[in-house]
Amino acid sequence: MARINYWNPEDEKFWKTEGKKHANRNLWISVPSLMLAFIVWQIWSVVAIRLNDIGFAFTDEQLFTLAAVPGLVGATLRFVYTFAVGSIGGKNWTVISTGVLAIPAIGIGFAVQNPDTPFSIMLLLAALCGLGGGNFSSSSANISFFFPKKEKGTALGINGGLGNMGVSVVQFVTPLIVTTGAFAFAGKGQVLANGQQIWIQNAAFIWVIPIVFMTLLAYFKMDNVPGAKQSVADQFVIVKRKHTWIMTVLYIATFGSFIGYSAAFPLLLKSQFPEHISLAFLGALVAAAARPVGGWMADKFGGARVTAYVFIIMTIGAFGVIYFLNLNQFAGFLATFLVLFLAAGIGSGSTFQMIPTIFIPKEAAPVIGFSAAFAAYGSFLIPKLFGWSVETSGSYVTAFYFFIGFYVISFALNYFYYQRKTTAVKEMVKQAG
Repeated sequence: MARINYWNPEDEKFWKTEGKKHANRNLWISVPSLMLAFIVWQIWSVVAIRLNDIGFAFTDEQLFTLAAVPGLVGATLRFVYTFAVGSIGGKNWTVISTGVLAIPAIGIGFAVQNPDTPFSIMLLLAALCGLGGGNFSSSSANISFFFPKKEKGTALGINGGLGNMGVSVVQFVTPLIVTTGAFAFAGKGQVLANGQQIWIQNAAFIWVIPIVFMTLLAYFKMDNVPGAKQSVADQFVIVKRKHTWIMTVLYIATFGSFIGYSAAFPLLLKSQFPEHISLAFLGALVAAAARPVGGWMADKFGGARVTAYVFIIMTIGAFGVIYFLNLNQFAGFLATFLVLFLAAGIGSGSTFQMIPTIFIPKEAAPVIGFSAAFAAYGSFLIPKLFGWSVETSGSYVTAFYFFIGFYVISFALNYFYYQRKTTAVKEMVKQAG
């Protein structure tokens, strides 16, 4: 493929005649690559709940830890991945970051077949799944370079939303794929207490071929954007910007909630309503599908306005979950939790749209990755907070009061810095730090 030598998406003529087709090609390769990254990152959210059923003897705390550790590692790696695009190029990094996903996928496939596999090995494999968590920062930073400012919200929403769909895909596909021997790539099945046979290794092995395919597709069909490369030192200037930290808080409240609830929801369902565990995928599906809508709404109505409504709805949703948890009423619990997921998904898109309106393009890309890195800690902290809440109070309710407090703080920050007309216009025009 011919190398792109010039890139200026803000040039209307260039965008229509040349830029748009290249941007869309890179976007639609980025989407499935990112989806696979989320699948690998969140695979433990569904594998962990089956381990004791096939002969392992882990405690509830250990199972929550296995579901949470990929979030901790993935969030930390996002800081590295954020600056990788500017350092070595978006295409180059996509090839590397997608290819390494095969390592944990293969490792898990073998480890889960032996109930004597020590917890330390499982913990290591859970940590390696964090490699998938890093990809979001680099993928988003890369795609932000390709599109003009007026279309960044929609493009980032599509990339992030459909990529995030990997969480729902793994939670939906895994219960189905482990029940058939047709995809048993290696090893024997495991027998459950009721006599049913499953192949838990399929949950990991099924993704190896798609990972290899997307790695090759990225290598041959993606592009490095000319002029996008920056040294880490040049990119690191964003930590001095006030708005970097404010937007990070807002993105933690939205995407951090989405990914944290997604990691914890299957275990939460199994604990409170085990007969409905098959619906665990719904939350992530709703949130991921809502993210592109959030980006589009932000492009149309303004990111700060959409984000304000998001925090109001998330607060109401959290109170609703508390109410129905106390009643032990499943329908209400599911409905209000899905409201939480829906609002978190929309907010993930709207907050990302705000960043390119506040920062110049070369700063917007690393800010997107930087804020996403902090937000990803939600996939570690929320499951751990749920575990702490149950251990100290015997209920998940306490954790939700912490979430509500954070949403109120985030609403206030968004209003003060971005929603007030006198503040928003001045601050965004100044590109203030």
